[in-house]
Amino acid sequence: MADEIPELANGSHSSILNINDDERNRKYVGPSSPTCSQTLRFMQKLMGEFMGTYLLLFAGFAAVVVNKEMNNLLTFPGVAVLWGLDVMVMIYTVGHVSGAHFNPAVTIAFATCNRFAWRHVAAYVSVQVLASILASGTVEIIFGTEQHHFLGTLPSGSNIQSLVLEFIITFYLMFAVSGVATDDQAVGELSGLALGATVTINSLLAGPISGASMNPARSLGPAIVFSNYKGIWIYIVGPITGAIAGAWFYNIIRLTHKPFSEILSIRCFHRNSARIDSKQQGH
Repeated sequence: MADEIPELANGSHSSILNINDDERNRKYVGPSSPTCSQTLRFMQKLMGEFMGTYLLLFAGFAAVVVNKEMNNLLTFPGVAVLWGLDVMVMIYTVGHVSGAHFNPAVTIAFATCNRFAWRHVAAYVSVQVLASILASGTVEIIFGTEQHHFLGTLPSGSNIQSLVLEFIITFYLMFAVSGVATDDQAVGELSGLALGATVTINSLLAGPISGASMNPARSLGPAIVFSNYKGIWIYIVGPITGAIAGAWFYNIIRLTHKPFSEILSIRCFHRNSARIDSKQQGH
């Protein structure tokens, strides 16, 4: 997926959150066809994305419930730190497998920048939302949560206030993702740490006001399980638009050291390559 997802292997930025899948360039040996091998590889990616998203959200949801039921034992800053650590662990665990998106907003933002294939967006978003639903259901079964322990996100102020906050903090997150996980000049080994810290900062900043979702799947799962869709549009529109803006803004500053003519030629080359690949796959 050269036009799809990076990998973080030995400091290379071709692995976390934007993994480059080079199946098209590999020589296949043995009876398995390239199509079967690509399908199997993509299924592995989906499984990694599902499990990473599930474990990430299960730990986060469980922390919220434990904190409420144990009289604020973890404290709000503690829960924010746990979310950040959770993101860091899962990035290092499955980043080299699936790209560790865990978030439809991240997946869509990468697709708009030609760093993830549009044909795979629906599958990724589906497993992310499914993982969120199952994580919410698991926590509800284990802890017997009631409506006052709603695991979703709700605006505590006005809808516009929460929408703007979700846009800004997701812009911040995606800006950081683009910098540490897709730029060859950054320190790739610190991707998980940097992004985990970003989630913690955003949670501390926006948690009391909007819930600091930054992730449509994180809000949709509990909304479906608890049948509570109040303000859900905020947590779909805000994060998706914020992530797209953050990814594109970083792309602009990443290319400013090149002549404008070179930028245009690079983009034209990528478009032509994508057309050629699609025609070859069609045959």
